[in-house]
Amino acid sequence: MIHLPQPARDAETDHGSRDLGDLPEWDLSDLYPGADAPELKRDLDWLNNACAEFAKDYEGKLDTLDAGGLLKCIRRDEEITSVAGRIMSFAGLRYHQQTTDPERTKFLSDCQEKITAYTTPLVFFSLELNRLEDDHLAALYDQSAGLKRYKPVLDRIRAMKDHQLSDELEKFLHDLGVMGDAWERLFDETIAGLSFEVDGETLGIEATLNQLTEQDRDKRAAAAEELARVFGANIRTFARVHNTLTKEKEVIDRWRKMPTPQSARHLANDVEPEVVEALRDAVVAAYPKLSHRYYELKRKWLGLDRMQVWDRNAPLPIEETKIVDWPTARGMVMDAYTAFDPRMGDLATPFFEKGWIDAGVKPGKAPGAFAHPTVTAVHPYVMLNYLGKPRDVMTLAHELGHGVHQVLAADQGELLSSTPLTLAETASVFGEMLTFRKMLDAADTKQERKVLLAGKVEDMINTVVRQIAFYDFECKLHAARREGELTPEDIGALWMSVQGESLGPAFDFMDGYEHFWAYIPHFVHSAFYVYAYAFGDGLVNALYAVYEENPEGFQDKYFEMLRAGGSKHHKELLEPFGLDATDPKFWDKGLSMISDMIDELEAMEDQ
Repeated sequence: MIHLPQPARDAETDHGSRDLGDLPEWDLSDLYPGADAPELKRDLDWLNNACAEFAKDYEGKLDTLDAGGLLKCIRRDEEITSVAGRIMSFAGLRYHQQTTDPERTKFLSDCQEKITAYTTPLVFFSLELNRLEDDHLAALYDQSAGLKRYKPVLDRIRAMKDHQLSDELEKFLHDLGVMGDAWERLFDETIAGLSFEVDGETLGIEATLNQLTEQDRDKRAAAAEELARVFGANIRTFARVHNTLTKEKEVIDRWRKMPTPQSARHLANDVEPEVVEALRDAVVAAYPKLSHRYYELKRKWLGLDRMQVWDRNAPLPIEETKIVDWPTARGMVMDAYTAFDPRMGDLATPFFEKGWIDAGVKPGKAPGAFAHPTVTAVHPYVMLNYLGKPRDVMTLAHELGHGVHQVLAADQGELLSSTPLTLAETASVFGEMLTFRKMLDAADTKQERKVLLAGKVEDMINTVVRQIAFYDFECKLHAARREGELTPEDIGALWMSVQGESLGPAFDFMDGYEHFWAYIPHFVHSAFYVYAYAFGDGLVNALYAVYEENPEGFQDKYFEMLRAGGSKHHKELLEPFGLDATDPKFWDKGLSMISDMIDELEAMEDQ
């Protein structure tokens, strides 16, 4: 699945990129030469036959296989997964380059429908695996080290044992999945097609969101008002998408007997619900010493009696407006990565030199940024919407971290390489931290240091506080939808109920801000995804503290953690660092790093 990190912040090619240098574009030929490539038809035909042969050979027979037979079965499933993943990666990446192109939309939809149809005969596989007795599987593991290597994969499948339905219903849900995909595409195409009129210019959503980081407050206000107007004009469509997908999830959860709307995400993430709740509770308890305290400082810096939502990401008055061109951004991130370990730089270099990054903003291109691992036989691709803001440099560092992680984990193979979301943000946030620390060390003046610290605190608040507020909004949204259809006003009220609590008393909220839930893609594409950002930030803060305290040998342990991919549980991965995310106090350690930075900013006020 394509991974979409943080909500979009910047963009639009013809509004700023002319001075950014030569922005790279994807070369997707490592997947397929083109949409009409014979290699693509060959793989589709192979997949159709391979799925049918797999079902013919194994359906109704898993309980008769010895260790060697089950291992061969799993490896055949892995090959099918790889070919299907290659096809869908190509179709999905082409679509994200230009979501408003009807041909690309049709191509993606056709590929999804074919692969759904081809893979329907495989639904039996997980169902029969879950009918095997624990003792039987344990005996097979003892007989084959090769099979035992796949135990984490089978454990994740078997975590759904109590929630699986009959064979026929599972096949029905598998086939029905394309309908949910269609609603997600409706959201993507609606967002990409929105137009905003700001100061006489017609802009897309990325360029308009970019205006919220302008030095001129009137520009920020105009952009925010226009965002509210356009979101409001389309709010019924967004409400319909959310109502439909949330209801679909409620129906599936009810049939699967999921205890809560969040349960499926926790199972997929291989994380205990109490760990997530401990994280959520720690962050909410820390609102006063984090976001509330920081935004009160920022209110004073901006010389305002009250802040508005368009001031949240405003630059400081002492901050010089600067555009960071692409070569400079590349150098900043690569210097930070290489200084940490030359191996990190070596892993990152091909992204810049081989067409693995698509950086420019183009009409119809999907908003935001992500790193997509594609399949382990190829390589990841990174998408950005780069406009040269300092925060865009951090987004590059973030997504490149994902890419490095995905390259390292690829050796695990298709089924074991995918990292649960709770740890999938580790390398990305760590990459941001390396880049920030490198820049902070190079700061020449107190003013420079203050600007950098404030920017990092804001990024951390966006990653931790804002994402937990998003999580709380989703919890409320899914709970409310279980009681009936939600009007746009209902959803807006839920949104506003978490915004004031998380941002604090320094803010007023403009009319129309109740619609700003509408553009967040995570709510549509990956329900309850957002807590992974806060998990990753807290984890990286703790990891970085270990690195600073005892750097000797840290890099080797760090690379080993990334190479593990999805082959180990978070508790096992963190043990070499002396960390344990199941300890409630663990999160306080991570949050204290943010608090310490705010302490330093407050001390600067007194000097």
